[in-house]
Amino acid sequence: MSDDWKSEFQNVWHRGIAAWKTGRNSAKTMFDAKDTAFLAGIGCTAQELFDFVDDFLDYGDFDFETVLGVTAIRREYFLNMMHGKPSGRVVPMEELPAKSATVDGIAWLPRLIAKARIKLRGEMNPDLMYGCAGDRPFLHERGMTLPQFLQVVRENGDDDRAIVEAVKKVSGA
Repeated sequence: MSDDWKSEFQNVWHRGIAAWKTGRNSAKTMFDAKDTAFLAGIGCTAQELFDFVDDFLDYGDFDFETVLGVTAIRREYFLNMMHGKPSGRVVPMEELPAKSATVDGIAWLPRLIAKARIKLRGEMNPDLMYGCAGDRPFLHERGMTLPQFLQVVRENGDDDRAIVEAVKKVSGA
């Protein structure tokens, strides 16, 4: 498999940053039709990349390599598991566990597991972000990155217990 998509993805990322800095700071205005089509072909939406660009410029909590890592995992899932076809579903916000929901006394983890699965399937609600300002500190405190956690969910599918145990193992809990 060619890695040419990574170079183009980085170009789209940089165009997004430039657009944001000139005031085109919404998902609808940040990317042109060509960029949006490219993103769709790798299983990414303009909204998802906009959210990463926006949070990168607002908070600086992650770098391009993190965004690329998340996108690479989603792309692989999209192309190999979904055969390059979107599900056509957007998960309503009310289907997510509450932010206060816990598993083994760990708040936020049930919600983050659900968000990671939604991210993998490309069913992210536009008002939701995998890697939001709640996800990043949660994972940082546990010694994990956004791509590492997404890969754990990818590898363990619907096995919540395996995901919880992997998080606890990494964090020493």
